[in-house]
Amino acid sequence: MLRGILPVGGWTMASRVLGFARDILIAAMLGAGPVADAFFVANRLPNLFRRLFGEGAFNAAFVPAFSGLLTAEGAPAAQRFAEEAAAAMAFWLIGLTVLAEIAMPWLVLGLAPGFRDIPAKFELAVVLSRITFPYMPLICLTALLSGVLNGLDRFAAAAAAPALYNLTSIAFMLGLAGVLPTVGHALAWGVSASGVLQLLLLLWAVRRAGMKLHLPRPRLTPQMRLLLRRMGPGLIGAGVTQLNLAVDVIIGSLLAPGTVAILYYADRVNQLPLGTIGVAVGTALLPTLSRQALAGEARAAIDTLNRAIEYALTLTLPAALALLAIPGPIIGVLFGRGAFDAESVRLSAQALAAYAVGLPAFVLVRVLVPGFFARGDTAMPVKIGTTMVGLNLALNVAFMVPLRHLGPPLASSLAAWCNVAALAFILSRRGHLVPDEALRRVTLRTVLAGLLMVAVLLLLQRAVFAPFAAVSGMRWVALAMLIGGGLAAYGIAGQSIGAFDLRKFIGGILRHRVRSL
Repeated sequence: MLRGILPVGGWTMASRVLGFARDILIAAMLGAGPVADAFFVANRLPNLFRRLFGEGAFNAAFVPAFSGLLTAEGAPAAQRFAEEAAAAMAFWLIGLTVLAEIAMPWLVLGLAPGFRDIPAKFELAVVLSRITFPYMPLICLTALLSGVLNGLDRFAAAAAAPALYNLTSIAFMLGLAGVLPTVGHALAWGVSASGVLQLLLLLWAVRRAGMKLHLPRPRLTPQMRLLLRRMGPGLIGAGVTQLNLAVDVIIGSLLAPGTVAILYYADRVNQLPLGTIGVAVGTALLPTLSRQALAGEARAAIDTLNRAIEYALTLTLPAALALLAIPGPIIGVLFGRGAFDAESVRLSAQALAAYAVGLPAFVLVRVLVPGFFARGDTAMPVKIGTTMVGLNLALNVAFMVPLRHLGPPLASSLAAWCNVAALAFILSRRGHLVPDEALRRVTLRTVLAGLLMVAVLLLLQRAVFAPFAAVSGMRWVALAMLIGGGLAAYGIAGQSIGAFDLRKFIGGILRHRVRSL
């Protein structure tokens, strides 16, 4: 499993770094103004559908089925299944896109009802959403190809594809900002163009892996009926995190102008560890668990899930504690320039700390849900997911007035922890999750190492970051020293108290590199 986590995590990290470069440019050029609010809503719509249909429900149903056919009947049967799924997906998603383009004013109103009171912002959001929405079918087909590659234990190309999204967005923003009406228009066109490039990259990768997929006439075969039955419930079960974030946007649009943008920048920082660790572990875990479940290897499946939780916590807990300890320096250095003023930095840093409360839970959801999907159970995540979306909405409404911009991220964090508790409880009752001594020991020692890191970060923030950040041109150096000091403190503390073994981890990386050569 580590062999799969490493390339996914590495490429995801590269994509996140490029994403930060893109967001730094957006913050400098748009700040937290009305164009930024409109673009972030326009970008949220196709990505919400993409994460539900493409990465969430579809992959949760497709990957176990594809892996099972590949193991039981061989590559030709798995290829026919992938072609049938691609044809059905293309047919329905193109139709959905046409309907969405027609109904876009109502979709924007549903996602950002607060924009209705500002006609110019609402009109801009509708226009930008119509430009970005074709990205949805393109990236959903890309997600199918990613599922094929994951089923073949080929992870790198699928993980590298999102980097094209950020590179294309940066190129369009810099190249077309002076040509189109607003920077938001340039960004919107960049979103759709990146979908074309990512699809082409994955088509090439699948052919290179030995599967030359063709698009047959869409047919509702027995395998497609089974796929749709499993996919339907998973629309909620696998997409609960995205639905919770959509609730955040809805509530944010009802708050003070600029709140949608403030929450976006905070969430982007939170998504770095969430995307890198959660996506990497979840992507590598599902095919492994699926094969073990099909083979009846119950003990091996339990051990695999324990090790996945261990990896996730070892990497996520220190990240969450760091974001809680030093959100101001992180947001200030990353986005505090141009149109993104000091007040925007302060508000976004507070929102980041609230998101960080739930960061380990967001990642653990991605780790625990494959425990259901690998065994063909999408019904239980649906029930839990529906409850959590309702809980998140109720908490948002309760927090909206007293906590303002802190309400949405804090509500999402609390709902995520409740989601983890429910998933873990059901898996434990079924005997699929049995925490072993190694997991309990690592978790406790990881928390201790993280707390020692926090003490070092707070000391360095006052003694090192503040003096260096005050010097012109030294803010990035100051942040690098602060983060580097925190990482060193966590590494030394964790190694010393036995939270992890750096030599074993580095050895695993080196062995992976040797096998990849």
